[in-house]
Amino acid sequence: MNKGDLINEVANVILSKKEAQAAVDCVFSKIIEALGNNESVRLIGFGTFRVNKRKAREGRNPQTGETIQIEEKMVPKFAPGKTMKDIVNQ
Repeated sequence: MNKGDLINEVANVILSKKEAQAAVDCVFSKIIEALGNNESVRLIGFGTFRVNKRKAREGRNPQTGETIQIEEKMVPKFAPGKTMKDIVNQ
């Protein structure tokens, strides 16, 4: 399922594809905005979006084999909720 498919499914409930697209876009933008503010988004039954700090580390350039330093950065993470895990593992 891609974003367009999700919008079509929401449109089946809302009865307007334009309203469904606005709703889906709003949800995605609010999740991204919260993560940008280093906040977590907890959706009971679905899962939790959060930001984790990835430590600086050494890496290798695959073309040259040269050792490079990879800087510390923040990365988004998703942890599925119990309901989602149960449905996927049926």
